[in-house]
Amino acid sequence: MTAAFALATSLLWGLADFGGGLLSKRMRELTVVVVSQGTAAVVLGAVVVATGAWSELDARLLWCAGAAGAIGPVAMLAFYRALALGPMGVVSPIATLGGVVVPIGTGVLLHAERPGVWQAAGVLVALGGVVLAGGVGSGGASVERRTIGLTLGAALGFGTTIQLVAEATPTVTGLFLALFVQRLVNVLVGGGALAVSARRGTPVLPAGGVAEVRAALPSLAFVGLADVAANGTYAVAAQSGPVTVAAVLASLYPVVTALAARGVLQERLRALQTAGAGLALLGSLLLASG
Repeated sequence: MTAAFALATSLLWGLADFGGGLLSKRMRELTVVVVSQGTAAVVLGAVVVATGAWSELDARLLWCAGAAGAIGPVAMLAFYRALALGPMGVVSPIATLGGVVVPIGTGVLLHAERPGVWQAAGVLVALGGVVLAGGVGSGGASVERRTIGLTLGAALGFGTTIQLVAEATPTVTGLFLALFVQRLVNVLVGGGALAVSARRGTPVLPAGGVAEVRAALPSLAFVGLADVAANGTYAVAAQSGPVTVAAVLASLYPVVTALAARGVLQERLRALQTAGAGLALLGSLLLASG
């Protein structure tokens, strides 16, 4: 069950990142975050009301979900800024590894988890696959310290966010509520940042104005809901088995993004990325066999 839900997380995150990347070529990244997460919050709100999840509200859930909601937009903005400053082949895989290192560290330090031999091998092979899939080492471009700092900050933020959601509650209805609170805080933080940008004279809407945003709502909703579903499947995976296994399998989403880019945008994978995809698959099999 852990492997299945974690791999579903990779699929959802990979498709959400691909969709968000396409949308960010047409409008501001922060606008994409606010609108997509706002749409997800509306749907989650309906789910919370229908399931009576409000009864699960407690201090732990509120703190974990609220913290995840505040950290998420900051991590995403740091990530996009790093991509603008440095080579994507270096920035992307480093940021991805944050989603592995933080949960694995949590599993080992707080939950006394000890991966078996085959799982440990799977961790190493899958991590190598993620790095190679990102194309590290193929460009040869130098990376400034500021870019590395932003990337490490984004990695820490991504890993902390998914772990906070997983730690918020052990119940399914509580998970709905935690994701709802997280999205509300996402919108508040991102909306506040957009308001500040507007006051400074930075355009908030794309060239086509509100009409363009309205036309893109189905795509924006997909990005937001896929991200929500990925958080949910990861939380289930982390609660049903070792966090180490869930974290590494969930980190395979760059492979999904690369395959989506190949199929839709006709982007060709470099030799290193092809090798990385193969290693990621082998690592998945090793982890599942444990």
